[in-house]
Amino acid sequence: MKIKYFALLIGFPLLYSSCDSDMDNLAEPYSQETTDVTPNIQYSSGSANLSTFVTVGNSLTAGFSDGALFKKGQEVSVSNILADQFALAGGGTFTQPLMNDDVGGLLLGGNPILNPTTGDNMFPQRMFFDLGTQTPMTLNQASSTELTNILPGPYNNMGVPGAKTFHLVAPGYGDLANFPAAANPYFVRMASAPSTTVLADAMSMNPTFFSLWIGNNDVLGYAISGGDGSDAITDINTFSAAYGAIAGTLASNASGGIINNIPNVTDIPYFTTVPYAPLDPSNPDFGPLIPTLNGMFGLLNQVYVAMSMPERAVVFSETSASAVLIKDESLVDISAQMTQILATNPALPMFIQQFGYSEQEAQALAPLVAGLLGNYYGQTRQANANDLLVLPSSKVIGEINMTSLQNLMNLGFPQELAAQFSVEGITYGLDDKWVLLPTEQLEVENATTAFNQVIEQTASTYDLAFFDVNTFFSGVASSGYQAGSAFMTADYVTGGAFSLDGIHPSPRGNAVIANQMIQVINEKYGANLPNVNPVDYTGLYIN
Repeated sequence: MKIKYFALLIGFPLLYSSCDSDMDNLAEPYSQETTDVTPNIQYSSGSANLSTFVTVGNSLTAGFSDGALFKKGQEVSVSNILADQFALAGGGTFTQPLMNDDVGGLLLGGNPILNPTTGDNMFPQRMFFDLGTQTPMTLNQASSTELTNILPGPYNNMGVPGAKTFHLVAPGYGDLANFPAAANPYFVRMASAPSTTVLADAMSMNPTFFSLWIGNNDVLGYAISGGDGSDAITDINTFSAAYGAIAGTLASNASGGIINNIPNVTDIPYFTTVPYAPLDPSNPDFGPLIPTLNGMFGLLNQVYVAMSMPERAVVFSETSASAVLIKDESLVDISAQMTQILATNPALPMFIQQFGYSEQEAQALAPLVAGLLGNYYGQTRQANANDLLVLPSSKVIGEINMTSLQNLMNLGFPQELAAQFSVEGITYGLDDKWVLLPTEQLEVENATTAFNQVIEQTASTYDLAFFDVNTFFSGVASSGYQAGSAFMTADYVTGGAFSLDGIHPSPRGNAVIANQMIQVINEKYGANLPNVNPVDYTGLYIN
């Protein structure tokens, strides 16, 4: 072996910082939250009839948090918190399709359900914050919720994690025979019959009051996949037709209801935590390699300048943090031109020799390397402050991309050299799934705006209470929120508003959302429902 692999353990600036006082304010043991109610107060529902409350939606409604659906999370869902307060003013029993344990995860035939392409667990167990390592971790315990043990509903909480708007009116969405292609496992567990729809089951409860919070998955799936094409934004016409049908049906014989719009998903920690420039020159696994890296990219930078594209130049700083290398499909692909220019560049063999190869070996490798450099860097650039790296990218930056390694070896590259050109975010541009580009962010923004216009107009059409979640969450992200004695932000881990998956609210976040919804309901229907105390709900599970 002529050279060492890059064994990079990137020294990120802390994704979060914590101290004992932070943990005291945020974290509680895995115990039941409590809510105080002012004695001797007569609460009322105003013009609303809360006797049969039904809530319809997706993971936000179901109580999904920390990357999983689990019993404890369901018990502190926004829906269940609202139902507890409604019970003080005539609300009845509120049923939920509870998971079997506080572990999370789903089993099929007693085994985890694996992605057929990647082999990853599609329904992992919940995350928790490990105080010893100061790191978010995933449980590794025996899960007990079996998909085939169907508990037919209907239920008051008809929140289905992963559901998009049109899924709520899709027959067979709860049919085990359709899983995984056209059925949702969470709805499979709770559907009253295989052919039913989420909306039909909700209506069979004869709701007197309802909440509807659906639509975020219609844009979130695209965003969290980095806009890589694996999940599309729902067409506005499809969204509008499905949403109108759902809201109109729910409102047809209920005394009232509340509908929530969609928050701007790019405000959540999933997109705001990993810095675009995490490469620390003081890291002993990275810093000493910077001159070599800059030598390699210096050769490429000459090509960029010659082609009047200096903005694509890659330079790693020896004194400050550097941005990662990313693939940007919005750039003109100049792979062929780069390969042609590099193939005739006399500096290329000399560059290859610095990796320990003889002059003869370098000359033999030059055509391969020219093709590699052209193909790998014909559509790349360093990230900037306008790019959003998704939360899971923190686990791959600095690691060897094994697919790239194998592909290069199949092309005839020695293993050592193939590894050198396969380091994620450094010599191998991060794939589209790890980065939400500005063009993709604009698509998300435009879709969110269009969907929210439909939602707000629907609220007006059916004279329903309307909670502008988008504006509220944007305020939390920009300025924070004082919730009783707790100041909450959208910061990952320490903010208290979001769970460890960086997408779904924490129990404390759910309590704040429930309070906002109660305020809107009180104003719309002349009720005087009480708030809950958010500090009674944990902001972070530590076990």
